[in-house]
Amino acid sequence: MRALLSSSFLLLAMVPFATAKAAPSTWHPPQGTTELPLWPEGKVKAPPKLKGPEQISEATSRASGERWTMLQNVAVPTLTVFPPKGPANGTAVMVVPGGGYRVLAMDLEGSEICDWLNAQGITCALLKYRVPASGPNWDPDCNCRDNPTVPMALQDAQRAMGLLRLQAQRWNIDPKRVGVIGFSAGGHVVAGLSTQARRRYAAVDAADSQSSRPDFAMVMYSGHLWAGHGKGLSLVRDITVDDKVPPTFIAQATDDRTDDVRESLAYYQALIDEGVPVEMHLFARGGHAFGLRMKNAPVTAWPQLAERWMQDIGMLPERQL
Repeated sequence: MRALLSSSFLLLAMVPFATAKAAPSTWHPPQGTTELPLWPEGKVKAPPKLKGPEQISEATSRASGERWTMLQNVAVPTLTVFPPKGPANGTAVMVVPGGGYRVLAMDLEGSEICDWLNAQGITCALLKYRVPASGPNWDPDCNCRDNPTVPMALQDAQRAMGLLRLQAQRWNIDPKRVGVIGFSAGGHVVAGLSTQARRRYAAVDAADSQSSRPDFAMVMYSGHLWAGHGKGLSLVRDITVDDKVPPTFIAQATDDRTDDVRESLAYYQALIDEGVPVEMHLFARGGHAFGLRMKNAPVTAWPQLAERWMQDIGMLPERQL
């Protein structure tokens, strides 16, 4: 068994739940944002294996020492739109937090990423997808790998991309400039969005007639992509790359002790083999789940590199000097 394969330990197994005097409440969108239901009333998909009510806890990452907001037991997924700080430039990016398909890192890999994107004039849409066990994960109950038959997180992400494009005029975005960024388990969601054109659920309304593939993608320290030891740089079976995959940006630290750097290398190699435009940055130091918070390592350069890449592929206007 490959210990590093499971990004279910992305944040869940690396950190303890924070203690609190009272039961924590659920996550609430920041002021100035708009939260949308992902599925129409009566059409919400089956809930995951819930362990209790939706709630948040504060925890500390052993990888970075940072405190972050952990959301558990999401049965009703949503999409929260963050408008840009200044004039919208027409580009939108959906943010897919990590959490090992067990929990969601709603600030570290969610709202904080939206703040960065908003500062670039980009409209951000934060996906709160169903957890736990909504994708490949390490189940602590049986101490075994769990591969759910229904890819709930991917279903939610596909639905969200369709909604964004359907409502493009409402949010002042170009439906042909809709990208996505995902972290750890969220990176696996992004790879699924990028490589699977077919919806993983029966269509429910007009949003599902829109393409669910992003126009560009950013995959950050992803898990669940590499097939594992003894298989070279082969990808897992659920990720099949073709030449329709959009331009992709990949970043990871080589000292990542949660997800092996070969997760990124395997995806990069598959994209290269299919002629997909791809840019990858590997950093010697940064660990896992660094988000935007790592301040004393070269990995802090990734946002500026991503901005320059978005400019290069025509998704972000060149800044005026």
